[in-house]
Amino acid sequence: MTFRIDRRALIATAGFGIGGLLLPGGGVAAQALLGLTGFTHNVASGEPGPDSMLLWTRFVSASGGPSKVRAEVSASRDFAKIVAGGEMVTGPWRDHTVKITVDGLMPGRTYFYRFVGPDGSLSPIGRTKTLPVGKASRFNIAIFSCSNLGFGEFNAYGHAAARADVDLVLHLGDYIYEYGRGGYDAGTKFAARLFPAGEILTLADYRLRYASYRSDPQLQALHANAPWIVSTDDHEGANDSWEGGAQNHSPDEGDWSARRNAAMQVWREWLPVGEQPWKAYEFGELGSYLRTDTRMVARSKQANLGDYLKTSDPAKALAEFHDGAWRDPAMTMFGSEQESWIAHQFARKQGLWQVLGVGTNMGYSYTPDEALNWFAPDVPESRKNYIRQGIVAAKAGLPYNLDSWGGYPAARSRVLAAAQRQDLNLVVVSGDSHNSWAFDLPEGGRPAGVEFGGQSVTSPGIEASTPGIDPNRIAADLLARNTAELRWADTANRGYMLLSLTPKAATNEWVMMDTVRDVSIKTKAGKKMMVRPGRKILEPA
Repeated sequence: MTFRIDRRALIATAGFGIGGLLLPGGGVAAQALLGLTGFTHNVASGEPGPDSMLLWTRFVSASGGPSKVRAEVSASRDFAKIVAGGEMVTGPWRDHTVKITVDGLMPGRTYFYRFVGPDGSLSPIGRTKTLPVGKASRFNIAIFSCSNLGFGEFNAYGHAAARADVDLVLHLGDYIYEYGRGGYDAGTKFAARLFPAGEILTLADYRLRYASYRSDPQLQALHANAPWIVSTDDHEGANDSWEGGAQNHSPDEGDWSARRNAAMQVWREWLPVGEQPWKAYEFGELGSYLRTDTRMVARSKQANLGDYLKTSDPAKALAEFHDGAWRDPAMTMFGSEQESWIAHQFARKQGLWQVLGVGTNMGYSYTPDEALNWFAPDVPESRKNYIRQGIVAAKAGLPYNLDSWGGYPAARSRVLAAAQRQDLNLVVVSGDSHNSWAFDLPEGGRPAGVEFGGQSVTSPGIEASTPGIDPNRIAADLLARNTAELRWADTANRGYMLLSLTPKAATNEWVMMDTVRDVSIKTKAGKKMMVRPGRKILEPA
């Protein structure tokens, strides 16, 4: 598919961004962010329906007290006729964010919206689009994950914002990262844009971190140009989170529940999301999308391969784990309530394509023996040890990543079997891994669906640990080892996916950005794959 990049449209919607973020080194002070008044962070829309939309902005009065803000919706950019609207009172108790759901809209229609402050000031204008009903020839979904402001420019957002063919944006999680400067980002030049400077733990910390991220002009542009459906992964709270804790949360950082609750409160304040932890969205006869939660609500604590490798007989310990605890049906990603909801949604079989959004890869990937050849001689042993663990695990029949669905095989089987019972055209979309993947998803020896795994917006992938190694060699090794499910992989590029649903196929394009080191919406060669109705296996597109 070809399209025209409209730089004027991109500049018009992104120009409201805080100019300091464009200065060398990101010369924005936290005090400046905290002291902004008026409409501070542009506009956004989300939770789309056929006749409704949630509209978002942030307005801070000069006094810092309560403000009544009004939303206006029109079918034209000049707002000659207001067709819908609403108002609400915001204030410091919700960090001055505004979320108004408007009704009475027409399905499959583009609308423009703006907000009016209590002083008569106007916000920037946003553009949004309701979901279709009935027949539709095509529905295009731009899919993002893993956008770490400390690792580079949000060029993937800017590229998608300049398109005219995006009907919906999905963000599958890791919208922000919780680390402080110089931690995970290793002190890149981009880390100066992160506020607060340290790791975020409290309600105030999370609010300031979102204020930093939401000041990015390219992110603002995409929020202002299309409706979003947003879900969480782990870094919205802390790395490798589960219902009772997280790898990146220690006892000296306070109670995990308090931190998680603060993180989720701010997530809801600063993003155009509703209150439901999971929700279904319908695209008329073309299908539906299920937004899920796989980190914050009910996920069981993930197993740690290292625990088994520390024993006197690691091979025996891993074999016992493979045949026992790894298969435990009580281990869950969704929790029984959400699993039941998903099964009921599958039974409804709404439309042709059933798109399931999950935080982490559902397809299995095993570490090849050749992986130790991916490293230069001077690579730290810690990186090699992670690969060594994966090789030992693969020999025991275990996927390399137990933090993904690879650690929850019984739960995975229940979901895929539910799709098979309804003979669904299941398309799973996932993030988290920072790299690009295409999987067939069999269950019980029969096709159950396919998975498109998305690359990150900025967060580094396998290439960061394998400098100087041809990524094509890495992909070839992975494909040779993982013949059962893996059909394609890319381990070196940042960007986003564009999933196009039509009556004839669900086609996914991995859009690869040329760089994240500088502001640019230039792309390089990508990849397309598709699945046809009833086939449940991937094909080249």
